[in-house]
Amino acid sequence: MSILTFGINVTLDGCIDHTQGIADDELHDYWTRVMEQSGAMLFGRTTYELMEGFWPAVARDEKAPRAMRDWAQKLDAKAKYVVSSTRSDFPWQNTVKVEGDLREAISALKAKTAQGVLVGAPKLAAALEEWGLIDEYRIVLHPIISGHGPTLFQGLPTPRQLELLSTQRFKSGVQALHFRRKAG
Repeated sequence: MSILTFGINVTLDGCIDHTQGIADDELHDYWTRVMEQSGAMLFGRTTYELMEGFWPAVARDEKAPRAMRDWAQKLDAKAKYVVSSTRSDFPWQNTVKVEGDLREAISALKAKTAQGVLVGAPKLAAALEEWGLIDEYRIVLHPIISGHGPTLFQGLPTPRQLELLSTQRFKSGVQALHFRRKAG
């Protein structure tokens, strides 16, 4: 079975508000490389709609910054799966609604996607984490204290032990951390 990786940008205080952070070329290039290593993207409806409302236009905008456009074009072409109980129409190309029992559907998606699946939806990731379905974590830590907003894994009933696989420091001071779930 392939791996499910949760990837997210967070501030030093754990805020996951998408408006907080340093969105420069180096960050976009990093996420493009991470996405390229995965066979599919997985989103909850809210995150999907944020992406759908912005990135397809950037993919077609010849004046968009190179790193943003590269990310957008590769995201546009990538297989995208969406978990939603309120929406069934997903016109963005290569988008499929996840159907049936969520735990079984995500396990099946992992099994059929040899390159692995990258999930970028915090609420969805919290549910997947409770079931032990997340194998790796790509947490990009921004040197910002937000002081507000939702944080990662609020309400998780038990702690998780992770193994640090690698770190990468960007010129902006952003740190990319790559973790794997510890065995046991």
